[in-house]
Amino acid sequence: MIRTIRTLLAFAPLLGAVAFLPLQAHAADSLGDALAKLAPSADPKVIGLAVQASECAQSQGGPQSNRLAVIDYSKPSSEPRLWVFDTVNRKLLFQELVAHGKNSGDGSSTKFSNAPNSLASSIGLFRTSDTYMGKNGYSLRMTGLEPGVNNNALARAIVIHGAAYVSEAMAHAAGRIGRSWGCPAVSTAIAHKLIDALKGGQMVFSYYPDQKWLASSGYLKCNANQLAKAEGNATARAGI
Repeated sequence: MIRTIRTLLAFAPLLGAVAFLPLQAHAADSLGDALAKLAPSADPKVIGLAVQASECAQSQGGPQSNRLAVIDYSKPSSEPRLWVFDTVNRKLLFQELVAHGKNSGDGSSTKFSNAPNSLASSIGLFRTSDTYMGKNGYSLRMTGLEPGVNNNALARAIVIHGAAYVSEAMAHAAGRIGRSWGCPAVSTAIAHKLIDALKGGQMVFSYYPDQKWLASSGYLKCNANQLAKAEGNATARAGI
């Protein structure tokens, strides 16, 4: 018995170090890396850009958010291409189908617009606002943060809402889901919960490999000090 206790005591420091390894690894992961691991079907480069843009916005004095939605419009509408993350607790909350505007393309989206009545989707960084009940039911307003890219979102009523034409059944039957008038519409089955998770000043990043936007977006050009400050604030909120 005494020999067993001595053996356990001898290995205690090693056991303690092993037990601490997951926490160290978690702390060492950047937010972008951590979120990419939670969503293996997402392009990690897109997740990284979304985190970069979100942190840039918050480093410039914007309200601190704890949710980040990422839409990858380079993927076809028949595949899940919307991910919603809890950035404080580093959790994946939703992975969903999402519609694009009818004038952005058919099964895949290739054209984007900021113009009123274009019936096309917009790319770039958005901040969510308030909810309301409209003709599409429970809906979430968004403010486009990028001039010339998506800043007409409020005037165009580009909102998140549920739609019957967003479903796995339609994706399987038609090879694509239905299209909106520019809104990132989601399944009615999850719309209310998803909107509640994103309302009130959270971040939405809509991506497409538009080279002009990627080269000119101010939210993708924050300097290292700004991003380090934002990452530090996020880490502090997470208690890591």
